[in-house]
Amino acid sequence: MTGPAPHILVVEDEAPIQAFLRATLVAHGYRCTAVGTAREALMQVTAQPPDVVLLDLGLPDGDGLGVARQIREWSTVPVIVISARGQERDKVAALDMGADDYLTKPFGVPEMLARIRVALRHAARKDATPPAVQTWGGGGPEGFRVDLPRRLVFRRRAGVEGEVRLTPTEFRLLAMFVRHNGKVLTHAEILKEVWGPVHAGEVAYLRVYVGQLRQKLEAVPSLPRWLLTEPGVGYRLVESDAE
Repeated sequence: MTGPAPHILVVEDEAPIQAFLRATLVAHGYRCTAVGTAREALMQVTAQPPDVVLLDLGLPDGDGLGVARQIREWSTVPVIVISARGQERDKVAALDMGADDYLTKPFGVPEMLARIRVALRHAARKDATPPAVQTWGGGGPEGFRVDLPRRLVFRRRAGVEGEVRLTPTEFRLLAMFVRHNGKVLTHAEILKEVWGPVHAGEVAYLRVYVGQLRQKLEAVPSLPRWLLTEPGVGYRLVESDAE
């Protein structure tokens, strides 16, 4: 790693969790600042802009949703929401307000570190031109690749690749996942972009099309490897292979 280590801002009011997160991040080579209030969080983002924000939704002087909204008004820093189980509505609201990802308490250290790495990669690529062709499954026997400019999709089964025929709507849906691969997309934002605002509440409709994509792209559609469900929130296409 060249240059200074990435700076992570932890916004968490529970002292034991805050201390654990800070110690863990430092032990894995990150610089870390930890605060416990919404006010301190906004001050830190302004005074010492971090590379990633880990944001708890339950804060003593306000709610994390408001913090996420205010940060997104002027900053593109990746925000990973930390949420307790059963708070799907809050998680969806935070993602719709501009948060990039979320972690559900309790979460494991490997998952947290993986989400941070994804956020850092996405931030580094924001000003870069995305690759025209992206691949999932590497050189293994199962996988697929998507050529967005040519609107072509190829599926690899048992090492043999062939073109996959998608309907126009299926391709629009897949293209959205590809453009945001690795990021959680809420039901509402997917429906608005692919079908338009009047369909924003038709989650069952979206579920049908995701099922169709899995049938065409996944080795075992009932146990998806790439197009994952985020329960109560939306979907995530895992990151494409190294480019």
